[in-house]
Amino acid sequence: MTTKKEVKSVSGITVRLAGDSGDGMQLLGTQLTNTSALAGNDVATFPDFPAEIRAPRGTRAGVSGFQVQFAQTEIFTPGDTLDALVVMNPAAMVTNIQDLRKGGILIANEDGFTEKDFKLAKVDANPLDATVINDSYRLIKVPMTQLTRTAVSEHGLSPKIADRCKNFFAMGLVYWLFGRSLDPTLRFIENKFGRKPDVASANVTALRAGWAYGETTEAFGESYQVDAADLKPGTYRNIMGNQALALGLVAASRLSNKDMFYGTYPITPASDILHELTKHKNFGVRTFQAEDEISAMCATIGAAFGGTMAVTASSGPGIALKAEAMGLGMMLELPMIVINVQRGGPSTGLPTKTEQSDLLQAMFGRNGESPLPIIAPQSPADCFDMAIEAWRIATECMVPVMILSDGYIANGSEPWKIPTTDSLSHIKIEHPAGIEAGEPFLPYLRDENLARPWAIPGTEGLMHRLGGLEKENETGNVSYDPANHQFMVETRAAKVANIADRIPDQEVFGESSGDLLVLSWGGTYGACHTAVQRCQQAGHRVSHTHLRYINPFPKNLGELMKGFDRVLVPELNMGQLRMLLRAKYLVDCIGFNKVQGKPFAVSELIEQIEAQLASPVAA
Repeated sequence: MTTKKEVKSVSGITVRLAGDSGDGMQLLGTQLTNTSALAGNDVATFPDFPAEIRAPRGTRAGVSGFQVQFAQTEIFTPGDTLDALVVMNPAAMVTNIQDLRKGGILIANEDGFTEKDFKLAKVDANPLDATVINDSYRLIKVPMTQLTRTAVSEHGLSPKIADRCKNFFAMGLVYWLFGRSLDPTLRFIENKFGRKPDVASANVTALRAGWAYGETTEAFGESYQVDAADLKPGTYRNIMGNQALALGLVAASRLSNKDMFYGTYPITPASDILHELTKHKNFGVRTFQAEDEISAMCATIGAAFGGTMAVTASSGPGIALKAEAMGLGMMLELPMIVINVQRGGPSTGLPTKTEQSDLLQAMFGRNGESPLPIIAPQSPADCFDMAIEAWRIATECMVPVMILSDGYIANGSEPWKIPTTDSLSHIKIEHPAGIEAGEPFLPYLRDENLARPWAIPGTEGLMHRLGGLEKENETGNVSYDPANHQFMVETRAAKVANIADRIPDQEVFGESSGDLLVLSWGGTYGACHTAVQRCQQAGHRVSHTHLRYINPFPKNLGELMKGFDRVLVPELNMGQLRMLLRAKYLVDCIGFNKVQGKPFAVSELIEQIEAQLASPVAA
């Protein structure tokens, strides 16, 4: 008879699941995330996978991982140190063990620890036998492969297919350990594998077998329960950054009564925007996979000329190819959205890792004086709002707008409170009506926002000239006049600069003056906010401000920075935002830079903040 085990209540758990790219760790992590969100926890995730479609099996380069933090309080990151680590082979263990806290739970599929696996992972002996492992962690060896084969044997699957079920066995074990419900995953299995009843039944069996193993084995003396978080009332769903961007674009198209054209060429980590948008044809979304990035950008310009909500997306290498046509879009003064989901560079770089190194490319990566508005979401859920904001700015100012996301935001997820349609503001777009013959149409006559009219092709009397050559003011005719060129360059720049009058003032978390201001942008928001919050609780006079509008900057940013003795700018690059801030505001910002393809840990930010506070202020 099995003794009933203790259920210990904890405020939050951080768990990482790691194995080969074919072991289903991303699926396991996604299901754990969705189940935790449905349980009412606040959730943050960080998937990590190799760039190769099928990386060398058993090697360190082929390790795929998924980290989840779920909690009963508000959280902003997937967590620093791990409470539990589940590994399927030696390579997964040796590449992740350093993040497991002392005394944390290490669950290992001991069937994946063979002599062959040791050689592939480049370890001399079984790392599970190391004294330091057994002394430092709660090691639990589980023969997952053999237990899974035994559990699903009645379904008549081949050993190869049976072994694919072991991630569901691991899932069931993790669900038992952390008090997660099986029901959402059972529904997922039915929907995913319903047409293959033998596979569906085997996965259900493996899932339940993993749960039963946790419940009956003596290896676990207790399980853990994380109660629901106290979130604002509303309807929530778990959402990834790329999904939120796609849904925000769809919402923007409906709020402006415009069908959407999405022209793109697949590239990691932006491709999932295309995948999501293809599901929404019923909302007037038309997706076009071009033969390359240049044609994708040019097709987007054509759609904008035709009066459609035009969007394209890529990552750094693709944005480089789009640059010339982006300058054409800016010269034509047509509204469109260009999304850059940043990844590690340069060149092909680190395709599946995060970085913030395309900021200067976004600012200056076009020939001539070619400024564009740039905005950057701060979290997965914020991508929805910033997609709508990008389209508002684009249509108000008749200009391409760049959204700078990054791999951390794109692939991460968090609970998102689904907005009601009443809470979203309509985006008003007016096209000039036809005019009678003989009356002149001035395609570059500007309104109070310095925006020219968006004339729909074929409208009576609105024929006008377009192209990349400089335009004459108001008429749009080709002009080589030096004074006109100066005027048009200054006007286009002023149009972007004046956006600062219509965006919110920069807010600050904490006091508006003090010893140190941490100034961040993009996907560093959660780690910076959490680090500053903890430093404030320790009594330090430190505040945090996070930029979502980068070109132009909010109007009060300069004065805000001058209220602090020091300004620390953490970036996942070599100091690109710091360069812009120092040039514009003459404030000697301090850089804290990391280019490892990994996000900031809260602990390293706290260490940097405390080091800055402990050092004397420069005269």
